[in-house]
Amino acid sequence: MSNYVSGFAPQIEAFFDLRVALGHSPKTHAGSLKLFDQYCAAAYPLESQLTEEIVLGWLEDRCTDVYEKATTMRLFGQYQCAVGQAAFVLPEKYVTQKQDFSPYIFSNEELSRLFAAIDRTQPSKAEPFMDEIAPVLYRMIYTCGLRPREGRELKTANINLKTGEILIAHTKRKKDRIVVMSDDMRKLAVKYNEKRGIFGKSNEYFFPSWNGGDMTQKQVDYYLKSAWKKANPDCRQLPRIRTYDLRHRFASASLMRWIDKGELLQAKLPYLRTYMGHGSLSETVQYIHILPENLVKTSGIDWGAFDEIIPEVPEWEK
Repeated sequence: MSNYVSGFAPQIEAFFDLRVALGHSPKTHAGSLKLFDQYCAAAYPLESQLTEEIVLGWLEDRCTDVYEKATTMRLFGQYQCAVGQAAFVLPEKYVTQKQDFSPYIFSNEELSRLFAAIDRTQPSKAEPFMDEIAPVLYRMIYTCGLRPREGRELKTANINLKTGEILIAHTKRKKDRIVVMSDDMRKLAVKYNEKRGIFGKSNEYFFPSWNGGDMTQKQVDYYLKSAWKKANPDCRQLPRIRTYDLRHRFASASLMRWIDKGELLQAKLPYLRTYMGHGSLSETVQYIHILPENLVKTSGIDWGAFDEIIPEVPEWEK
């Protein structure tokens, strides 16, 4: 019986058979391909051809070892091409240097300083209305727990400013979902939309780029990192941050709020999973491991129950 459940199961097994025949350990890359198989089973259940969308989608936002995952995907793509199958081969630049993308969880003070700096964003020649866009875009990503792409690619037709509902369509898992803005966020979006009607009326995106399309991820990361530096002018070695860390902060803040209220996290996690669009509960549970130390010691967390949800890390990954 196969240990894999996606459309790539036969290919993964054949890949390992060949590697073992060549003298490689069967454990090498096993952990990454197991996670990849689970991802594909949830997001692309009918796919059996390795495409760029599938590979980059899997690498996009996980808090695991991106270097290991990228290396595995490049080898897997090369193998498929070698046996005559059409496949996307991850460019070599993705695996030339090991990188650490551990999430950075902002403290309350850091978050306050960061948004104060975001509010001082200056327009540029490339984006003359970024001073209007930035305060709303980053707050929406944070307060709604959005993936950065879900924020920057949000279309005006998918946001209801009367009810505060946002339709997140065409997600990485191809499962649409609805998130609801807080009343403060909705009011801010309404005011922004009045201004947007002047500078971005003909653009279908709620956060339009001056070039006529949506904001790029590079732009969104650039302006956030610039604000982070302005928020900490006296710090010579700032922690590295990504826009995605606003989503991490949303998740950890939700967990901390429930802990403060004495809520049973096992009962609340499925709601957070659905809201954030996670493919499995284990993705949501991982956020518990990045909570502040004083909170992870609380009796409100049943670590035994959560350890059963999170897959065991293979020996070769430890």
